[in-house]
Amino acid sequence: MRHQLLTSLLRDVSRSFYLTLRVLPAPIRHQIGLAYLLARATDTIADSEIVPVDNRLAVLSCLRARILGQSDQPLRFAEFVSPKGGSAELILLERIEEVIEFLNQQTPADIRLIRGLLKTITGGQELDLQRFGTASKSCIIGLSSWSELDDYTYRVAGCVGEFWTECCLNHLPNAPIERRVELLENGVRFGKGLQLTNILRDLPKDLRMGRCYLPSEELSHHGLSPEDLLEPANFGRFADYFGTMLDRAEAELLAGWEYTDSLPRSWVRVRLACAWPVLIGLSTLEKLRRSNVLEIDKRVKVSRNEVRTILLKTICLYPFPRAWSGLGGTMKSR
Repeated sequence: MRHQLLTSLLRDVSRSFYLTLRVLPAPIRHQIGLAYLLARATDTIADSEIVPVDNRLAVLSCLRARILGQSDQPLRFAEFVSPKGGSAELILLERIEEVIEFLNQQTPADIRLIRGLLKTITGGQELDLQRFGTASKSCIIGLSSWSELDDYTYRVAGCVGEFWTECCLNHLPNAPIERRVELLENGVRFGKGLQLTNILRDLPKDLRMGRCYLPSEELSHHGLSPEDLLEPANFGRFADYFGTMLDRAEAELLAGWEYTDSLPRSWVRVRLACAWPVLIGLSTLEKLRRSNVLEIDKRVKVSRNEVRTILLKTICLYPFPRAWSGLGGTMKSR
């Protein structure tokens, strides 16, 4: 049963991330897979728009308490799970007690790490629901400052870089413990860069949901409001600021590449698992630089063939350290 949680169910809910999970070395695979399942469950609750925001907040709070060991009350998700069953995410909610039981069977150190991660992630999800609870296309709510955006990207992704790094240092051989502080710092930047890339790519979709993650005070310095970004014709006015945001995301992803390339070369699987999202992210940014991101019907996406090429390059060039290290710069200059 435990094996199924971390194979078929994990595959069904993790989609593209499952490839990364599968390549991870055995000593850290189940911790990261388990953390992903729990985060996916909380995300499913937070994103269930058919359920009122207050109800989602209440259920999310109950789930967080169970994950953190603050409650032993069995969880029920009647509002979210239909009697006939449904998507993989809803099946995950139906089986959440199994996932929490699996969490409680981990070592005390791993339980602390996973709980710490989920405490941060759920805090970010709750803040998101509270902030955007009344948002709509006709009533766009935006973050006010860069510090708010930076905090958000840490809560939903930067903290994952910390968790990932601690797992590796705790469980893998030849761990560079002496570089822990540096690795944690770049691990956080790695996660933030991936999330910022997603925010920039998904800008038109989020705007039509009433959410603007770009800081209002920075937009106003460029004579723009979130509502202006609903019109593709305004891209000319937006382009300079959007370029600045792309530069910020790129700097974080390049820190992610530095993180990846500085890991022990014997950690082949971990380095590959880190390299793929960084390089796909850099490729996404290059595509965004050549597009009008405000056109909702022209969503930027790295194709499957391009992803296969990235995977093939990282594997084929791995025996050649200099060429492999240069992949980050290659993707940046494409």
